[in-house]
Amino acid sequence: MHAKQLRWIAWPAFLVAAVLEAMVFAVLDPQSLTLLGWQVDWSRSTVYSVSFLIFWCMFMLCSAITLQLAYPPTQVNARLHHPNLPE
Repeated sequence: MHAKQLRWIAWPAFLVAAVLEAMVFAVLDPQSLTLLGWQVDWSRSTVYSVSFLIFWCMFMLCSAITLQLAYPPTQVNARLHHPNLPE
């Protein structure tokens, strides 16, 4: 994967993850979280950081799938039959 494609995946995912983080924690207190019935003993900043990274990874996956689906079928099939072709 080229750096340009990685930017197409990571940057929009970062922006959406930041917005979702703000929206979720505007209505949810990190100190009141429970996980499988147990109170989470993490600090607020740890909860914010972990949840942001989870959101970011999920949106990067969505962006990567979208980028893969944007390729025309002929280009995808050409890469499958000839893996040494330039992208």
